[in-house]
Amino acid sequence: MTPRTVGVLSPGDMGAAIGAMLREGGLDVVTCLAGRGELTRLRAAEAGFRDVADLDALVAEVDLLLSVLVPAEALPLTERVAEAMRRTGSRPVFADLNAIAPQTVVQIERLITGAGASFIDGGIIGGPPRQGSNTRIYVSGPDTAPLEALTACGLNVPVVGPAIGQASGLKMVYAASTKGTTALWTELLVAARALGLDEALMGEFEMSRGELAKQHMAAIPSMPRRARRWVGEMEEIAATFEALGLTPRILEGAADIYRFIGETPLADQTSREPDPPLDTILDTLADRLRARS
Repeated sequence: MTPRTVGVLSPGDMGAAIGAMLREGGLDVVTCLAGRGELTRLRAAEAGFRDVADLDALVAEVDLLLSVLVPAEALPLTERVAEAMRRTGSRPVFADLNAIAPQTVVQIERLITGAGASFIDGGIIGGPPRQGSNTRIYVSGPDTAPLEALTACGLNVPVVGPAIGQASGLKMVYAASTKGTTALWTELLVAARALGLDEALMGEFEMSRGELAKQHMAAIPSMPRRARRWVGEMEEIAATFEALGLTPRILEGAADIYRFIGETPLADQTSREPDPPLDTILDTLADRLRARS
């Protein structure tokens, strides 16, 4: 199946970029903006999305529906989509591309297949895709062809395997190595600032871990605007590890760091604003620590 009409929920930074590439590839891209904010509406307009009145209208029109949301909204959205499928009798292929644990994906698959539709498990690695970017949308499941067909629009869609949960599992372990590590480096740098050890730590890094330290510190300035969204992602990774018999506490701690950052004005910025300098982030977080004590 080659989809001609694709629904995207919702057009945040990632969803809007995916939709824009599909539009450039000649597909009709549809969304539902009821209850959405002005920035989401602006992204959808810039990407050329077509807005419909409600979820029933969206489900009735599309061949393929992409779920691209914050982790906490993935399951509630699927419940609403399954209900809309039953009301309308339309059963588009449903692809979950969210950063969620394999066991969460299995729950979502059951809702969709229970409504009579096909399901694809997906996990996005990389930033919002654009022509020439290297963003990967990994997929798994018994029939991933509808999503693989989107390679004609310039998307990179590697297949992980035939089982639901494989693509999401890959996303979980990879994100632990990136966002989980960013949480650790943010915490240790804030601790050094609070202890008055910045200069000494940077001197040691220069002698022993120069390039590695630069790489990890470079990832921090763009993080605060994502911190609130990453809380749920860290919790999903923790749940993934716990289901395997590993400790969830490492990634639960990462969730705590992002929750802490999300309580500050740093998290209020958007992708349309310049990222704050690293020193501003560390000063803000160290000051908040002092205010707590």
